[in-house]
Amino acid sequence: MTGSLLIDVPILSILIFLPAVAALLVPLLSGDNLVRWFTFSVLVVDFMIACWLLITFDNTTAQMQFVESTPWVASLGISYKLGVDGVSVLFVFLTALLGWICVLASWTAIKKRLKEFMICLLAIQCLMLGVFCALDLFLFYVFWEAMLIPMYLIIGIWGGDNRIYAAFKFFLYTLTGSLLFLIGILVLYFAGGRTFDILALMAVQYDYDLQLWVFIAFLIAFAVKVPMVPMHTWLPDAHVQAPTAGSIILAGVLLKMGAYGFIRFSLPMLPDASHYFAPLMQGLSGVAIVYGGFLALAQQDIKKLIAYSSISHMGLITLGLFTFTENGTTGAVIQMFNHGITTGALFLLIGVVYERTHSRDIPAYGGLLKVIPIYGIFFAIFLLSSMAVPGTNGFVGEILVLSGTFGVNNWAASAGVLGALIGAAYLLGIYRQMLLGPIRIPGAAKISDLNKRELSCALPLLLFVFWLGLYPKPFLSILKPTLAHLLEQTMRVGL
Repeated sequence: MTGSLLIDVPILSILIFLPAVAALLVPLLSGDNLVRWFTFSVLVVDFMIACWLLITFDNTTAQMQFVESTPWVASLGISYKLGVDGVSVLFVFLTALLGWICVLASWTAIKKRLKEFMICLLAIQCLMLGVFCALDLFLFYVFWEAMLIPMYLIIGIWGGDNRIYAAFKFFLYTLTGSLLFLIGILVLYFAGGRTFDILALMAVQYDYDLQLWVFIAFLIAFAVKVPMVPMHTWLPDAHVQAPTAGSIILAGVLLKMGAYGFIRFSLPMLPDASHYFAPLMQGLSGVAIVYGGFLALAQQDIKKLIAYSSISHMGLITLGLFTFTENGTTGAVIQMFNHGITTGALFLLIGVVYERTHSRDIPAYGGLLKVIPIYGIFFAIFLLSSMAVPGTNGFVGEILVLSGTFGVNNWAASAGVLGALIGAAYLLGIYRQMLLGPIRIPGAAKISDLNKRELSCALPLLLFVFWLGLYPKPFLSILKPTLAHLLEQTMRVGL
């Protein structure tokens, strides 16, 4: 049923809760290989459902599609309501794609408490998909808040030597932001007619002062998730200590939750406040772009470097969102998707080489291209994508954001250009130190190149690097009606 707005089959519920049901069955399985194959198979099926959603999605309308709605706690205005638009369907697809890749990336890396690890992966997959599909604010908050638990466990149990500190820091930062988010939700609930229906709340014109205060609460909550400077300090610790799958989830999906919150709530529900705070948001974004880039430039730990580069890249995304231009907004959303693909791939490849060498120290490497040439080619392409070289996915998003920003805030746009130059410096530096020159890592001759399992993870991500870089039209077509409607909502200023 192509692009239907309301369907009989609860396809989104199946998509969301299939991993949750599988998580309940994992303890009944015997043997590590069976656990791995079962988890992988379930997430591949989930991915196939997400592909079907994307293929059948009607890109001629801004209305929510595949809608499911059932009263939950009717006396409080709470309903079980799901649906996707052009923005959320893309991130449902991205989440489902990275899900099965995380299983393959953990195939040999996770040796202890394998069942518990796969349960956490399945649980967080369910919750992340729920965030992107929820059309009830209460339901959204349940998914949003519950995500903390499996991610906390993934870092705290299967992370590095300093994993407890990193897990607690991640949990406390995000919990604080979530509490402020809850306060903002309750204010909108009472001001919007005692309903949690997101679409109904979007139609309400709130008082100017109320918008300002709620925007601040939402800003802090979403800024922690993005993360925006100065609320970014949890991210490098979390990335460094997390296992490879945890870093892929963090970079690929969880960082997008904050930007998605701005798109779903701040911009359409609080248009007056969004415009009032736009210069601040543009300024903070410009600071994040440059500051994150300089921090990345100073790092010797490869995971920490990519983590700081994410702060810079996410700054470009928030910059685009608050330009209120077609190019800026479109570029921001495309860049959200691109960042998930490219940075997820970089953390995947970092995990591959770390599993072989047990080192994240950039100067300790050298000459890897001579030893593992296939790995070197993949690594080079994803670095070029992160640099936004023409022909790669990163270029499309970055050029749209910058073209949308110039004329709106030239200083912030200049910061975006400077950030791109700094990014080229540290990304080319990574490649030069790790893959070129003399071989420095002990036992380099015994390091094996990418195997079939690792190639099956990297190849789909490589496909999207060039697909979006050379022919972005299908993705832009999906986004166009939704983002046009979003810009209309943000222009309801003072009505």
